[in-house]
Amino acid sequence: MAKTFELIKKDKETNARLGKVFTAHGEISTPSFMPVGTQGVVKGMSPFEMKEIGAQIILGNTYHLMLRPGMDIIKKAGGLHSFIGWDKPILTDSGGFQVFSLAHIRKVTPEGVKFQSHIDGSPQFLGPKEAMEVQTILGSDIMMCFDECVSYPCEYDYACNSLDLTLEWEKICKKYHTNKDQLLFGITQGSVYKDLRKRSAEALVDIGFDGYAVGGLSVGEPDALLYETLNDQLEYLPVDSPRYLMGCGTPENLLTCVEMGVDMFDCVMPTRNGRNGTAFISQGKIIIKNSEFKEDFSGLDPECDCVVCKNYSRAYLRHLFMSGEILGLRLLSYHNLYFYQNLMRNMREAIENDSFSAFKKSFLQKFNQRQKKAHSVKQKKE
Repeated sequence: MAKTFELIKKDKETNARLGKVFTAHGEISTPSFMPVGTQGVVKGMSPFEMKEIGAQIILGNTYHLMLRPGMDIIKKAGGLHSFIGWDKPILTDSGGFQVFSLAHIRKVTPEGVKFQSHIDGSPQFLGPKEAMEVQTILGSDIMMCFDECVSYPCEYDYACNSLDLTLEWEKICKKYHTNKDQLLFGITQGSVYKDLRKRSAEALVDIGFDGYAVGGLSVGEPDALLYETLNDQLEYLPVDSPRYLMGCGTPENLLTCVEMGVDMFDCVMPTRNGRNGTAFISQGKIIIKNSEFKEDFSGLDPECDCVVCKNYSRAYLRHLFMSGEILGLRLLSYHNLYFYQNLMRNMREAIENDSFSAFKKSFLQKFNQRQKKAHSVKQKKE
C-alpha cells in the first residue's frame, strides 16, 4: 500500500495530532480507541453493535485464536474478517502480551516462547516466524511484531537482555512480512529505562515499519512514571507514522497520552468494567449495583445519547445486575464502549478546532465531580 498514514494537523498548544491510518478494510481517524476482541469477539457485543457505537477497528489476539478455534478453521472461513462477520479494520496482537500475562505457564527461549496451553495443558510454541504466519492467515489489517512484554518492576539487566531478544525477533518479523496489504507495526520495549527505550525506538526506525507501538507500559507502573517514560519514548518515534500505546487505559490516560502525541489505543477497561457493574459517565464512574440507584429512574448518563441512556433507567440497570441477568452486563458494556468512542470523537474535534487543552480541562473537571464529592463526604464523616 502506497500510503499508510496521513498527519492532518497538530493542536496549536499541545502535541495532540489528528490523522488517518489507511488499511485494506478502510480508513481509521485518529486519535482512535480500539475495543478488544481477544477471541474474535468484543465480549458481549455483536459486530452490528460495534458499528452502532462507532468503532472503526477492533483488536484480536494471535495466541488465543491460534489455540481456539485454530488456524485451519479460520483459513477455511476465508480469514478472520469473514469468520467473525466484521468488514472493518482489525489489528492483531502478536501474542507478546501473553508472554507477560501467562508467565506462570511459559518459558522464553532465543527462538521464541514455549507455552503450556491454558485450555488443555498441551505444549505450544510461538516465535516471530510463527506469529507472522498466524497473522497472515488471520488476514488482519495491522499485524504486530512478536515481542516480550516484561513485567514491572523489572531489573535493568533482564530488561536489557529482553530488549536484545525482542529486537532480533522484530527483524525476523520484518523478514516474514509477505503480504504488503497487511501493515506491520514494530513494538518498543525497555521497561521504564530511558536508555533502553531510546535504543529500542532507534533500532525499530532503522528496520522500518508501517507504524510504531509503545509496549511494556500499563503493566503496573504508577501513572506518573508511565507518562514520563512515554514522553521520552515519543521523542524518538517518527512524526509521520502512527503511534500506538498498547493496553492503556482510563479516560484520564487517554486524554493525557493524546496530548503527548499518541494516535491509537486499546484496553479491556470499558467491557471489563461494564461486566462488573461499573459505568463511565460524564461525571465520573458509578457502580450501578449500589443501593443509591435502587429508585433512581433517571438515565445512566444525562449527557449521553447512546441507546442505553435513552431507553433504560439506573434503577432498571441495577435490577438486571442484582437479578443476574446477562442483559445488564451487555448494556453497561455497550454504554462504556460508546462513552470511549464518543470521547475520542470529541478529542478529534477539539484538535481540529485547536482547543484540546480547554477540552481536556473541562472534561476532567466534570469527570472528577463524583470522586471529589465522595472524598468530601468521607472527610466530613471522619
